[in-house]
Amino acid sequence: MSAREAVAAARAAKGGGSAARGHLFALFTVAVWGTTFVATKVLLVDFAPIEILFYRFLIGFLVLWACRPRHVKLGGWREEALVAAAGLTGVVLYFLFENIALTYTTASNVGVIVAVNPFFTALLSSILLRDEKLHPVFFAGFALAMAGIVLISWDGLGTGGVVGDVLAVAAAAVWAFYAVLTRKLAALCDDTIQMTKRTFAWGLVLMVPALFLLDFHFGVERFVDPVMTANMLFLGVGASAACFATWGIAVKLLGAVKTSAYIYLVPVITVAASVVVLGEPLTPQICIGVVLTCAGLVLSERGKGAPPAGSDEAPPSSADR
Repeated sequence: MSAREAVAAARAAKGGGSAARGHLFALFTVAVWGTTFVATKVLLVDFAPIEILFYRFLIGFLVLWACRPRHVKLGGWREEALVAAAGLTGVVLYFLFENIALTYTTASNVGVIVAVNPFFTALLSSILLRDEKLHPVFFAGFALAMAGIVLISWDGLGTGGVVGDVLAVAAAAVWAFYAVLTRKLAALCDDTIQMTKRTFAWGLVLMVPALFLLDFHFGVERFVDPVMTANMLFLGVGASAACFATWGIAVKLLGAVKTSAYIYLVPVITVAASVVVLGEPLTPQICIGVVLTCAGLVLSERGKGAPPAGSDEAPPSSADR
């Protein structure tokens, strides 16, 4: 083997190793994100939805602050307002809707329903940013996924369960605004950890009124229970801070398109974990609903046109969960 061939072989081997690590990081991330609904459901035994929200993001902020203690200045109040809006939509409203939804319906229902947020994100991006064209196939996928959600929620009609399912859809819709905002924020600061830390900080500030309105209690004695402490740390350190880093690494090693494909595993993992850990029912109707929703997600991706040259499209946010 010549020297040139040896170098090429070494590069190929290194590239293969990087790809393998990228797939492992992506799989680890979605495995964690897929089980966050189960962890939240466990915490709801002793904690109110607003309490889980506050403690989770306080822990996440402290971890990110330890990683990036330096404060970065932005250009002015307009830029700061964008970060604040991201904190309101992506932290306060999204997770508050999600947590409250879990008090009405199953973790598997919420996990599958909020997985449709790419639909709302694509629609909002197409309207506000005009950065990609939506083809009929996209809307066919959307209709297919909605049919799946109806099947999943059917047994809850006429009960409180449908309230939770509607709140889960609202959470997915709110996330679309956050996703559009993160595209703008990416242009303000190339250090995504710093920007996420700042978003978490604004989220904590903006949730203060909700702490009073929704009867928040510190109740630190509840952390004596190791199960509650472990699940809260799982959400704060694992899902909100660590997975941010692992998803970012996966995107760098695999690219945004390949990494994003792993998102389709989230509802499947959520349903499996909910059945195993929480003992939630798994009926044929729910199985068909999950399949339809996931198929709709895949189909809709095929119906999105490529963004035009020079657009400010950013990779999918890593702070989804």
